Amino acid sequence: MDISLEKKHSDRADAKAGKKPFWKTETFQGYTFMIPTLIGFPLFCVYPLIYSLYCSFCDWDGYNPPAWAGIKNYKYILTLDPIFKKSLLVTFEYALINVPIMLILGLALAVLLNKKLPGIKIFRVIYYLPTIVPAVAALILWQFIFKSDTGLLNGALRQIGLPTVGWLTDENAVLVALSIIKWWTVGGMMMIFLSGLQSVPAELYEACELDGAGGWAKFRHITIPMITPILFMQLITGLIGGLQAFTEASVITGGGPSYASHFVNFDIYRTAFGDAKYGRACAEAWILFIIIMVLTVVVFRKSETYVYYDNE
Repeated sequence: MDISLEKKHSDRADAKAGKKPFWKTETFQGYTFMIPTLIGFPLFCVYPLIYSLYCSFCDWDGYNPPAWAGIKNYKYILTLDPIFKKSLLVTFEYALINVPIMLILGLALAVLLNKKLPGIKIFRVIYYLPTIVPAVAALILWQFIFKSDTGLLNGALRQIGLPTVGWLTDENAVLVALSIIKWWTVGGMMMIFLSGLQSVPAELYEACELDGAGGWAKFRHITIPMITPILFMQLITGLIGGLQAFTEASVITGGGPSYASHFVNFDIYRTAFGDAKYGRACAEAWILFIIIMVLTVVVFRKSETYVYYDNE
C-alpha cells in the first residue's frame, strides 16, 4: 500500500510539474515508428545477405539443403567459366557507354528546360513520362521498333534508301540498341539536375554578368561547381545501375546474340533459375557486389578533388 501511494503521489507531482508519461514522449513515439525498420532490416536484408554469402561456398540446387563446397564456386567462376567473363566484359562496356552519355544528356536537357518560358512545364512532363512507363511494356514496344525485318526503324531506313541494321541480331549493334532504350529514360536524371540548377543562387550569376562573363563562362565557373554534389550522386547511381543491368537482356534479347548482351545480372538469373545452381549464382552475385563496392569507394575517394560543398 505504501508503494502504491508513493507512486500515485509521484504521478500527481509529475502532472503538476507538467511532465508527460514516458509513453507519451517524442522519444518513445520515435522508437515506436522505428520498430518496422529495426525488425525488417535485419530480417529482410541482413539475414538474406549473410545466408547468400554462406550459400556462395556451397553446392545448392534450391531444394536440398546447401552442402559446403569451399571455394569451388569462386574457382570455377574466375578460372573456368567463359560465360561469366564475357558477361563481365559486356556489362562494363554497357556501363561505360551509358553513364557518361546519360550524365551529358540529363544535364543538357535540364539546362534547356530551366528557362522561364510559357508552357515549359509541359515539356518537363513530356521528357519525364518515359521514366514512369512500366519497364516491360516499354521494352516490348522498343523490341517492335528494333526488329530486323518488320521493325519501324529499319522500315524508316529503307524509305530513305539507307541500309538496314540487325539491331538485335548483330553483336556489334545490340549494345547500341539497348543503350538507346536506356537514353530514352533520361527524364529522371534530368529532373534531379533541374532541381540542382534551380538551387544555384541567382546572385552568383548577377555578379558574373557584372564582370562581363558570357553564358559559357557562367556555366563553367558557376553552374558546374555548384551542382558537383548532384553530378557526383548521379555518377554513383548511374554506375551502380549500369552494372546491374538486367531487364533489357531478359525481355528483349535473352542475352544474345552470342552473349553480346549477356549482362552479369542476367547470367546470375540464368545460373540460378535456369541451371538450378543457386550456390554458384550467389557467388556471382557476391563478385559483382565486390566489384561495385570497390568502384564506388574509388569514385568516393576521387570526389574530394572535384566535388564542391557550400560548407567548405
